[in-house]
Amino acid sequence: MKRTMSRSTIALVLAVVFLLGLGLLGFKYLKDNDMWASQTYNYYLSSGRGLSNAGKITDRNGVVLAYSEEGSRLYHDDYSVRLSNLHSVGDDSFNIATALQTGHRAELVGHNMIFGYGLPGSLSPKGNMKLTTDSSVNAKVYEAFGGKNGACFVYNYKTGEVLCMVSTPSYDPMNVPEKLPEGAYLNNAISSTFTPGSIFKIVTTVAAYEYLPNAESMTFTCEGRKDFGGDDVTCLEHHGEITLEEAFAYSCNIAFADLATEVGAKNMQKTAEKLGITKSYEISEIDSAKGHYNVEKATKNELAWSGIGQYTDLVNPAQMAILCGAIADGGNTKLPKYIDGTASGRTGTLMSKETAGKMADIMRYTITDHYGDSMFGGLTVGAKTGTAEVGEGKEPNAWMVGYSSDEDYPLAFAVVVEEGGYGFYSAGPIARIAMIESAKSLGFEG
Repeated sequence: MKRTMSRSTIALVLAVVFLLGLGLLGFKYLKDNDMWASQTYNYYLSSGRGLSNAGKITDRNGVVLAYSEEGSRLYHDDYSVRLSNLHSVGDDSFNIATALQTGHRAELVGHNMIFGYGLPGSLSPKGNMKLTTDSSVNAKVYEAFGGKNGACFVYNYKTGEVLCMVSTPSYDPMNVPEKLPEGAYLNNAISSTFTPGSIFKIVTTVAAYEYLPNAESMTFTCEGRKDFGGDDVTCLEHHGEITLEEAFAYSCNIAFADLATEVGAKNMQKTAEKLGITKSYEISEIDSAKGHYNVEKATKNELAWSGIGQYTDLVNPAQMAILCGAIADGGNTKLPKYIDGTASGRTGTLMSKETAGKMADIMRYTITDHYGDSMFGGLTVGAKTGTAEVGEGKEPNAWMVGYSSDEDYPLAFAVVVEEGGYGFYSAGPIARIAMIESAKSLGFEG
């Protein structure tokens, strides 16, 4: 009798587990059937035929960027618009991870829970989708790169809407070449990391404000080079006696090597992690690339170079724009989204409100004292440039990151130009176009 009851109990448990599993499978099917149907192993879609009757993709102003006509997928008639919007719109393939036509193909085509993709085109509930970006801004920024590789990312840190997202190299989705440029599938704005150079001095300055009580009153002596742990750290200039504010504006390497070693490896590491350098952000359901900062085993000289944005430091452009947005927004800001209707969370507290205010002041001083407000057409901008040495006989990567604090144009930006040389001369003109044109998209008349 006991053996019979034991077998009955086991059978009952197995039946319950089976029913729970079946229920979970049914729930997952109802919840994720569109996603499953859109995987790359679905030949119907991956061959490109799935887009032959897909809905339209428009930018924030209703400009049609992709549409289907007579069984073909077509794109905007302007060449620069097509190339500059490739990494947000996509092509007929599944190769661009950040493209709307990759991640949301089921919605565009009109996947049906019951009939899948089996309904005739005239009956399938295909959907039109919208980007938050301005295609004309993207086109102007793309042209400003002048054939150089890199990325530009501008977003509204109050709403999360991305106004400009450009990645180069790119290619024409209407006339896909047989041999693509290396890295053309990769969206450098979201999915790539680069050596930061002096834009990392933002992180070092935050660490100084948070861990050194006398940071604001500190002064430094720059004679062009200084020994740290038996090897020199060099600076491009001979700044002499310099304040922290001046050191940030004129990008003095010696001052920031001093700060990094004074703050210490442990606190530099904690600051980089808190500011999101080593984490990934979800941007319209795409995980951004993680940056890198690790000085746990660094020598004194390596720690000094890390505070300047060299050593093994790496950052992602969107990540740096988010950090600048947080500085402008009191230390905690909205996360970006470039597909209309997707969720936009928040960063959480990256720094105290007091530190954010100090950073906003020092970045603003860099523009007013060093570069001049005319650079950004009258927008109230705070920024930092960077020139990142990458070795291997290559020219440095050029950076500029920052934000505008204008109430009607709350924009944060990051621009990187691979092998661009000096940040101000190479990334600066692109940042100017991106910010002014993005602000105009919001109604700016400057």
